[in-house]
Amino acid sequence: MGVRVLTGRHELLDTARAELTARPGVLFHGPAGIGKSMLVAALMTSSARQPGGTVLHCSPAEEDARLPFVGLIDLFARVPESFLGALPPEPRAALRAALMRGRKPDGDQSRLALRVAVVEVLRTLAAAGPVLLVVDGLQWLDEPSAEVLAFAVRRVRGLGIRVLATERVAHGEQPERLCCCPPGTVELPVPPLTDDEVADLVRTGIGADLPSAVMRAIQDTAAGNPWYALELGQVAPRDGGASVGLGRTLPVPRRLRSLLLNDVRTLPEAARHTLLVTSAADRPSLTLLRAAGTPDPAADLAAAERLGVATADAGGTVRFGHPLIRAAVYADAPEYGRREAHALLARAVTEPVEQARHLALAHPYEDENTARTLMSAAEYARRDGAAAAAFELAGLAARRTPGDRPADRAERLLAAAEYACDAGQLEEAGQAAETVLAGSGSARQRVRARLILLRNAGQALQGARDLIEEGLRDADGDPEAEAWLHYWAAVRGLLCGELEEAARHARRAARQADRAGDPDTRIGALATLARVRSLAGDPAAAGAALEEALALAGGADAGPESWGLIRMRAILALDSDQVTEAGKQVTQLLADIGELAGVEEVMATLVALTRIQVRSGHCREALRTAARCTRALAETGVQAAPALYAAALAATAGGTADEARRLAEQAVRASEADGDRLFLLRALAVLGQAELLAGDPRGAAAAVEALQRVKQLGEAMCAADPPLLHWYGDLAEALVVLGETDAAGTVLREARTRVSGDAPGSVLAALERAEGLREAGLGRAKEGAVRLRGAVDRLRRLPLPVELVRTLIALGTVERRSRRRSAARTVLGEALETATRIGAAPLAARATDELARLEAGDRGGETGAGGPELTPTEARIAELVGGGATNREVAAELFISVKTVEGTLSRVYRKLGVRSRTALAHAMAVAVIASGAAVPSGEDDQVKPAAQSVTVSQSGRIRTPRSTHAVDVTPVVNT
Repeated sequence: MGVRVLTGRHELLDTARAELTARPGVLFHGPAGIGKSMLVAALMTSSARQPGGTVLHCSPAEEDARLPFVGLIDLFARVPESFLGALPPEPRAALRAALMRGRKPDGDQSRLALRVAVVEVLRTLAAAGPVLLVVDGLQWLDEPSAEVLAFAVRRVRGLGIRVLATERVAHGEQPERLCCCPPGTVELPVPPLTDDEVADLVRTGIGADLPSAVMRAIQDTAAGNPWYALELGQVAPRDGGASVGLGRTLPVPRRLRSLLLNDVRTLPEAARHTLLVTSAADRPSLTLLRAAGTPDPAADLAAAERLGVATADAGGTVRFGHPLIRAAVYADAPEYGRREAHALLARAVTEPVEQARHLALAHPYEDENTARTLMSAAEYARRDGAAAAAFELAGLAARRTPGDRPADRAERLLAAAEYACDAGQLEEAGQAAETVLAGSGSARQRVRARLILLRNAGQALQGARDLIEEGLRDADGDPEAEAWLHYWAAVRGLLCGELEEAARHARRAARQADRAGDPDTRIGALATLARVRSLAGDPAAAGAALEEALALAGGADAGPESWGLIRMRAILALDSDQVTEAGKQVTQLLADIGELAGVEEVMATLVALTRIQVRSGHCREALRTAARCTRALAETGVQAAPALYAAALAATAGGTADEARRLAEQAVRASEADGDRLFLLRALAVLGQAELLAGDPRGAAAAVEALQRVKQLGEAMCAADPPLLHWYGDLAEALVVLGETDAAGTVLREARTRVSGDAPGSVLAALERAEGLREAGLGRAKEGAVRLRGAVDRLRRLPLPVELVRTLIALGTVERRSRRRSAARTVLGEALETATRIGAAPLAARATDELARLEAGDRGGETGAGGPELTPTEARIAELVGGGATNREVAAELFISVKTVEGTLSRVYRKLGVRSRTALAHAMAVAVIASGAAVPSGEDDQVKPAAQSVTVSQSGRIRTPRSTHAVDVTPVVNT
């Protein structure tokens, strides 16, 4: 019971509990096996724990529905005889007779007497405590019991009696026996489980993992019904080699078939034959059934419709009442009957793919002609974008290939594996490739099998070195095969951060591909070389390699061969601040590839589009694109780091800090598991940005930790591309928030040494923003504002609104703390308007907060310049030291160095006009007493003399007798 209730039913269970407390009754309804009884059992267990309560329960069965009062007998089975003895004679006699405890009294009043007796017994039970009446299966409750129950529940309102019932109804239908529940009963339909919930349920129920193809078949066949899913899971093949598909069907247990087909087996033979042919067809219709030789399919289906088995709509399309009924009809037929049905359909259908599939299933034996027909159909399906169908057909072709043609069988298995990769069916692709690798005597076929395994690994190529080296030994002397493997070695080097090795393999792959006359591999090698040189900070070399690859491919309009190159060109444009051009290229690419591309191609394009949309300020669209990217991978069962990275990046721009942090952490873990250092860099960078959104020292400390790893990884990879330099700026900003201005200066100096003469304007602006904030953090607010205004002017010339808003907020904050309120109001107002327009929710919230502080300062009468304002880190250190913490303890608490604590504490002393820890403690205590709250924090860039006593204003800001200047409660958020 626990498994079924707890899987996907928590919310419904909580709703039912609440309704059962507030309402007189709850009625669950839904089809058989949907989980109604399990929900009732869970609620009964809860009710049984109530002291003094009574639970009266019956579970009517179909075979008992014609027996009078059997439901009432079950309900009253636990009611002591003493309760009946207290009734007046006539009602007592009527009830005892209905319960088979006495003789039936004479007279027409016995029916009324029975109803009165039931009401009185319920009232007596309710006087002693709450009563729960449970009827699990109203559809089978005998009519006499139903009539008595309907009479009683209308007359016990307000007595602490609740009714909990279930009724089986077809999906989408309404219950018919609501009259057996009291007025005001809430009806709760029990919905199907989601695919993920079905997978969890089956995995837990059978205590084992199933092959992905088997699990997909169970999900499709059970259609969210938990009972069906568990029954199918019990008999499902556990071995990948005995999976479903490729001519194998999902077994349906005999007892499930008997339950579903009990009435079907009574139909005439012609109707049963029509149902079998219907179950074997991919898209059954009356027209197809007539073409397949059934004389009167409409009449046959009319008989089936009366049983709720199958029906034909007005357009002639035939549908079964439930996918499991279709599977049961097919599984219940003898093997020769299924073969005959497929043979009829093979002659009736005209679509090549479907025709080939029926042909193979009608001839389940080795036959070269059948195998060739299947391969032709597989190639047709692949060209049509139906990769999953292509995989099944090619796999069937391999199975139909005669045993004396092992090379042909291996070729067809390799084709099936490639099609499975296209469809995202990674487990099936791996099985087919491993079969060829283990059994083929051809070195070239073994190389191709390894290539499929490399492709199948996705981002997780770190451990693939041995696979590549073994392949190179097999490929020795075959320049084309060597080119393939050197290409994959280059890809592996790129992902693992081994840039020099990646470049060496990419050049070798291009040379060998040129020798072999293999333009596709040469194009791929040049594209990889372009990416490597871009990451290494050499855009000119990257552009040259990319243009050479595009020329080989036939230009940007060359179709699938050019897709990856177009995407790479867009990324290089994006890194060069040509955001509009990059967006046009990727948007057009996504429209061109449509549904023709494989999962990897679609995902890579969506990730690129998310990056472009975030930088170009289309934050709402970025959230939608990232979600689409996640959905593209959902059916594969793989949680890929690139998709998680895209989702996290979109959340930092248009979502929330918590969501961005959660997704970025998942992306980091996925990248680490894959050994993918390229996306680990990106995931850590987004994690740092998400932590900065928190706006507090702990968040800044976490950002520094993530961004320091970015810096270290980049240095180890010898990376120097524009995104890395942006992340250097983020690291410096996080260090400034922590008060680590010296460390921030070191990072910025290192970044400046990496900046080339043709560095994109966004890189220079990011470094200028961090430098401006550092100047302000050092107390040089005027110099900091000058740098920030320079960054703003630079960004106004670029289509980068998110970067512009970040810099406007930084400038507005420094201007506000410098007491330049008019200037602050202008830039913060612009920041808020722009952030709201582009959907940058976190930045809009930041700008709103800064404007609120500005207005609060105006209301507090803070005029003129100067005043003892603390930075966020200064305020926190002052609070901790005032509370008695040592410098070392403060450093540990805030994740900063002891040296930083010492330097910051000296500035606090100057600002507050105190000379010792004791005086600081006194000042902080006065502030707490005055405010009744913890000392708030803020930032200032002006150091002025101050009085020794500190108070807190009503607006929550530290004040001294000499000045009305204030310390902000909320620290700066540099997003």
